Amino acid sequence: MNAGLTLLQPYPFERLATLLNPIEPALSPVIPLTVGEPQHPPPEGAVARLQEHALLVAKYPATQGRAQLREAIARWLKSRFALPSVDPERHVLPLNGTREGLFALAQAVVSTHQAGAVICPNPFYQIYEGAALLAGTQPLLLNCDERNGFLPDLDLVTAAQWQNCQLVYLCTPGNPGGAVMPSDQLQRLIALAHEHDFLIASDECYSEIYPDEDAPPTGLLEAAAAMGNGAFRHCLCFHSLSKRSNLPGLRSGFVAGDPEWIAHFRRYRTYHGCAMPLHHQIASEWAWGDEEHVITNRARYREKFEAVLPILSSVLPTPKPNAGFYLWPQTPVDDERFAQTVYEKAGVSVLPGRYLARETAAGNPGAMRVRIALVAELSQCVEAAERIAECLRHDW
Repeated sequence: MNAGLTLLQPYPFERLATLLNPIEPALSPVIPLTVGEPQHPPPEGAVARLQEHALLVAKYPATQGRAQLREAIARWLKSRFALPSVDPERHVLPLNGTREGLFALAQAVVSTHQAGAVICPNPFYQIYEGAALLAGTQPLLLNCDERNGFLPDLDLVTAAQWQNCQLVYLCTPGNPGGAVMPSDQLQRLIALAHEHDFLIASDECYSEIYPDEDAPPTGLLEAAAAMGNGAFRHCLCFHSLSKRSNLPGLRSGFVAGDPEWIAHFRRYRTYHGCAMPLHHQIASEWAWGDEEHVITNRARYREKFEAVLPILSSVLPTPKPNAGFYLWPQTPVDDERFAQTVYEKAGVSVLPGRYLARETAAGNPGAMRVRIALVAELSQCVEAAERIAECLRHDW
């Protein structure tokens, strides 16, 4: 048995279910604000193409995907990040969502039993840790808290640790804090990758949900091109249609960047057997080519933030995120107790921050915070915020 299996911790939502299991909420229905699953309707253009091409399930898809899909992705990357050139043949590989790609990458990159081969933020998307453990290494965790703007502090990593590193996971915009890594910090990390020969995997699945239409978050490939690294050496970015297009069930995304690693990863995936169904590819081609539904989607999230933040900020320190659809407020009591109380008294479920992070010598950076996912409809988000505020005024 892979020894890493014994090191995997229960998923945050398993821990939450155990935490809340004995409690009977006073209000119903319970409003869930825990899972980052978009609840806005999927775009009709994508659904229509799924229906139209459903009979293509009779055909085997290729691992590298349709040329038309890779071309649509390359056009989107060039337009979104002002890239001078993206080769659909060499720079792009479709994925069945970013989750499986981010996990599989570590299996292809990490040498067995290489200590400290993976560096990732803390808190983190659980896939990063699981991928590292099952690749045979304990990840080096960089705490992301208010003191460092909820971004990993590169100065905390020693030269020896950089030298041992083979893969760095980033999440920008971040989950759960919503912080966006600026271009100069991305470029510093790229320079370190060149110096110490490691690969950067930038999870950018929240990059299309941001408050200012004139200030989209910077991406890793954008930063690389701006410093003259137009070949994207040592750089891979991951994008998905789940959040951008409200298509989490489509399981459609891509990885793009360093052509050498794209070729290695394509070979790995040929054996791994994860090819996107053809009708999903055709729906994805439409989605990557249409920005109108994405602009509409951003406006709906913007409306929710504008309605909910004043309510919660009156009772909790609740910073406005730079991007994404999560709130990451500080709690007046232990985050597990807070989650239990608002579930029992207010009928709202939120995720204790400690479940998204791990204990380190400097503590758990998720403790005394909760993650609130503003994925429900506006009216539900507002009602949930009002219930939490009322609960806090009476119970603390």
